[in-house]
Amino acid sequence: MTANTTEQSVITPAHLAKAINYTQYRDLIDRLLAENKTTGTNHSEAMIAYTRMNAQRMRRVEKTVLLEDELVQVMLSVQTPMTWVILTEAWCGDAAQSLPAIVKIADASPLVDVKLLLRDENLDVMDAYLTNGGRSIPKLIAFRTDTMEELGTWGPRPEPAQVLYQEMKEQNLPFNEFAEKLHGWYAKDKSRTLQKEFIELIRTWAKLTAPEDVNVDRCS
Repeated sequence: MTANTTEQSVITPAHLAKAINYTQYRDLIDRLLAENKTTGTNHSEAMIAYTRMNAQRMRRVEKTVLLEDELVQVMLSVQTPMTWVILTEAWCGDAAQSLPAIVKIADASPLVDVKLLLRDENLDVMDAYLTNGGRSIPKLIAFRTDTMEELGTWGPRPEPAQVLYQEMKEQNLPFNEFAEKLHGWYAKDKSRTLQKEFIELIRTWAKLTAPEDVNVDRCS
């Protein structure tokens, strides 16, 4: 799910001051798991189990995701300094599947900085970016680093995964079956759809012109 805007971001310098980078986020999760905790206030066995599984998912994506050449070229063409703030939590399976790939995308450009905020500690931001009325994460908000002008958003899932999620939600599937199908989609897709979506988003955010011989309708 994506959106584009030219409004001023609701994110303030105060939010950015307490944001963390991906390495700090991974370290935080490891420290919390060592104490049988997760992010947020719910430290039940189930939430801790989700977090442990997500740590494994992040390690797998970190090792296996390969950026498409076209995406790398788009990132190298970026001339607008951008900050991507991502709302996340350690127990969120969708965040675990997408965050490592998004960070690798950002790392392909020296002008893109990624900052992470924990959703439940920043509900003022989260509530400005609801999905169908819900506090769905991960949610990425992109803005110009120099002016704080908002460029657009992404999240909480690549479009096909979001469609699958909505269909399963309407079917009221048991959680285990729900999770198996959703994460099965991620495993099969290997971040390819996310990369295609970001090619188009970044071209829009950075006002890049796509080559005429390239089909830009990549999210259909």
